[in-house]
Formats: sequence, structure tokens, C-alpha cells
Amino acid sequence: MIQEERTIINETMKNAQRQIWVTFQKEGIHKYPAALTDPKLATGIGKWDDVSFLGHPHRHMFHFKVGIDVFHNDRDIEFIQFSRWLQKLFSDDILSLDYKSCEMIADDIYLNVASKYPGRAVDIEVSEDGENGCTIHYNWADYLR
Repeated sequence: MIQEERTIINETMKNAQRQIWVTFQKEGIHKYPAALTDPKLATGIGKWDDVSFLGHPHRHMFHFKVGIDVFHNDRDIEFIQFSRWLQKLFSDDILSLDYKSCEMIADDIYLNVASKYPGRAVDIEVSEDGENGCTIHYNWADYLR
């Protein structure tokens, strides 16, 4: 490797965006009230696109993955502490989420993370049973321009 390539590699590593992530799961109950009455959702029992059952409280195992920027390689944010802190945000054994969607839950998590760790990009995934969910990228720097 020539010196110029090595210099480029070193600068690339020095300027890389670094992020850690943690995962955890919590059992929860929620509902989607509009599914009972919205004709786009309540299309008729037995029809392939009917999801009116979502209007009633139902259980999921919610899966979470939260990533956050770190500014150096030596445990800027320690994984286990970050995971435990996030899990403490949900103190109940079974989450009672009422009408909240995965996106709304992600926003709730972000409000807490941004308060504790301001100025960092955060990626949050929330899924129902590891099957369907959302990913939201919150980039603090977008608003500093």
C-alpha cells in the first residue's frame, strides 16, 4: 500500500460516523381504534384486507433496536448501561401502550434519548413480534445547518 492510500484510509477511519446499538424486547398491549370503523381497514370479516381486529386490545412482543452516535472507540456510551437505562424507561412488566403505533413509541424513546444524550444522531427500530415495524433516523445535525 502506498503512503497516499494509507493517508486516505486513516482519514476515513478518523472521520467515520460511529454508532453503537442495543436490542431488547418487552411484552405490550395496544390497539388501533380506527381499524374498527375506517372502511379502508374494516373491510369485512373474512376479506383478505380486513384488519378490524386491530381495533381491540391485542398483545405483541415489541422488539427494540436503538443506535446512537458515539464520538470515539473506547466506550463513549457503554452498551450494557445504555440498554439497562432504555429498559428502565418501560417500568411495567407488560407495557400498556393504548393506541400507540411503533412510530409513536419510537418518538417517545427518542425524546428520552435526546434529553440524556443531546447532539447525537439516533436510529430507532420498533417492531411487533419481530415481523412488522418501523425504523426512524433522528439526525440532530439536520437542524443545526
